[in-house]
Amino acid sequence: MAAMGILSRTSYVIRSKLNAILNRTEDPGESLDYSYEKMRDELQDVKQGIADLTTQKKRLEIQKRRLEENVEKHNSQAREAVSQDRDDLARKALEKKKSKMAQIEELEAQIADLQNTQENLVEKKNELQSRIEEFRTKKETMKARYEAAEASSNVSEALTGVGDEMGNVARSIERAEEQTDEMEARAEAMDELQDTGAFDDALSDKDSIDRELDALSSDREVESELDTLKSELGKSPNPDADADTETEAVAADVEVDEDVDLKAELDEREIEAELDEIRDDTA
Repeated sequence: MAAMGILSRTSYVIRSKLNAILNRTEDPGESLDYSYEKMRDELQDVKQGIADLTTQKKRLEIQKRRLEENVEKHNSQAREAVSQDRDDLARKALEKKKSKMAQIEELEAQIADLQNTQENLVEKKNELQSRIEEFRTKKETMKARYEAAEASSNVSEALTGVGDEMGNVARSIERAEEQTDEMEARAEAMDELQDTGAFDDALSDKDSIDRELDALSSDREVESELDTLKSELGKSPNPDADADTETEAVAADVEVDEDVDLKAELDEREIEAELDEIRDDTA
């Protein structure tokens, strides 16, 4: 019984631990927090992408300014060459100027594309950030609602006794009531046996005949004492009663003699039986 109780309690503890682990994995609050953190990570990636794109655009703008400076330089070189009647040098300077200007146009197109991309990313970043803030508000609201519902459910389970722990408590109370009823029934049975004298019979060495003889002897003592009291008070004893008493006494003596003879005969038979067993063992 004790072993079964220990195993039952151990099983209950294991089930409670497993349920706690499952409840943690299925906790919507943790799921919402995880989703929120994922959205924040995505927002951080967008911000990092905008930063990288802006850096690239700045590099192109720096390169464009250098090319524009070269264009001005080549333009000055061409002017100076023309003033020196060096058309060949002026022509080379103008060719470099044209090449640089072509590069500038290409850079301007790339910068414009990067600018558009940056503006789109910034707009998406702002939208994502707004959604994240909105989600955070809803998340906290949902977590609060879930915690309130969970607390209410736990209280309801405790009140109605449908929870695992309360179910075990109810079963424990039921078992205790059954054991108490059984013990009370045993106690009542013991009292009944005590009242009927069953315990006295079981503990006494006297058989039913001995008890009847003791009862008759007690009755004779009572009658004798009654006669003594009547004599002391000057009242004559009842002759009929004396006759009845005397007759009963004679009958009792006869029964006693018969019981004594019967008992002696039984004792002799038992002695003979034991002697026979001893003879068989020694043979």
